[in-house]
Amino acid sequence: MDPAADPQHYVIEVRGNDGSKTAHQVTLRKDLYIRLTGGLKSPEELIRGSFQFLLEKEPKENILPTFDLSEIQRFFPEYEAVISSQLSK
Repeated sequence: MDPAADPQHYVIEVRGNDGSKTAHQVTLRKDLYIRLTGGLKSPEELIRGSFQFLLEKEPKENILPTFDLSEIQRFFPEYEAVISSQLSK
């Protein structure tokens, strides 16, 4: 993660099996990245895992179009524990 670019912004496209897709603008702050990955995984791996987590909870159409990755914890209190555990493997 580039320390000069805090926060970092990503555009994520989620495609369904039916060909439909949604686009999401995601903000990732360095403090959250370090807390969840210890700096051992890439920001892209954290975001990919976070979207996999979200898609297990809700359809892609229900995921907010623009959000900060830290907001997931407000909706799903288990998020940080689950994603940290998954990324440590």
